[in-house]
Amino acid sequence: MRFLIVFCVAIMLASCNTSPSKKVNNTQASDSTAVQDTVPVMTFNKVEHDFGTINEGDVVETVFSFTNTGTRDLLILNARGSCGCTVPDYPKNTPIAPGASADVKVKFDSNNKPNNNNRSVTFTTNTAKGREVIRIKTFVTPDPVKEKQREERRNAMLARQNQNK
Repeated sequence: MRFLIVFCVAIMLASCNTSPSKKVNNTQASDSTAVQDTVPVMTFNKVEHDFGTINEGDVVETVFSFTNTGTRDLLILNARGSCGCTVPDYPKNTPIAPGASADVKVKFDSNNKPNNNNRSVTFTTNTAKGREVIRIKTFVTPDPVKEKQREERRNAMLARQNQNK
């Protein structure tokens, strides 16, 4: 009886020369390669733009170019800035054929946005990831008049908080 149990265990171990995790990883790798071969791919000329230092109140813009390097038409279903100050202009629901290129214009309004600003635009697409992101950054030199007004509001708020204690 012991011999039979040892024999069965030996057969099971010999037949499992590949671990299940390796099988899953190999299957996932081949599946993702297959998916990659049948979907659009949004390839940008740059994924970040630095406006450098600008003055508060300036409205600046840049253009991000992209190419569909996939094998199917690319669709941008939506594009949303991380705040209302970042506005994308993009080819909405316009099929972009494999090998074709298009532009996305991004405007940034620095009004009431002093100091460092890091913003993003998120695209909802029919790519494998479903979302693509580009970024802008800038340092906004505060407007002296607006900065004084902000300081006065902060001081008034602190004074009210101290009165309520």
